[in-house]
Amino acid sequence: MYEMTVAIDLRDEISEQELAELCWHLGIGPRPERLSIITQFPVVVEDESGMPVIEDDPYPLLAGHGAAWQVGGVLCSELAPRANQPRNGWSLTSRQEVHPDEFEKVGELLRWLATKAHGRHRLGDGTVRVGSLRFYETDVPDVLQVESGQVNWPT
Repeated sequence: MYEMTVAIDLRDEISEQELAELCWHLGIGPRPERLSIITQFPVVVEDESGMPVIEDDPYPLLAGHGAAWQVGGVLCSELAPRANQPRNGWSLTSRQEVHPDEFEKVGELLRWLATKAHGRHRLGDGTVRVGSLRFYETDVPDVLQVESGQVNWPT
């Protein structure tokens, strides 16, 4: 299990549809009728005859709230308008527990966030800092970033 902290300022170029979906992913809004950021959530289930079938089962990715199970502290997510900035945009903070089995799906959301990131999160080579990641048994987190469209998850 990992502690993942996302702290990123987003440009004001987010549509109402994207904003609604982002709020749902953060656990602070209802699920929109149509998903446009992450559109597929495949899961294998058994049908009535016991055969495996793939179904779509959307779920919010950063919606944990309350006491953390393994990393200690509190899980939370918040999105707030950036005030007193030349172009307002949004400030996002989320602290979640993430299992490596979720890296691929959470990575889709982090890659999308990186495309919307304010310039101060961008490094000269195009890498975008999105937060930090810490294995629950260690004390020091690693920088979590998106580089060339890939999240630097641990191997």
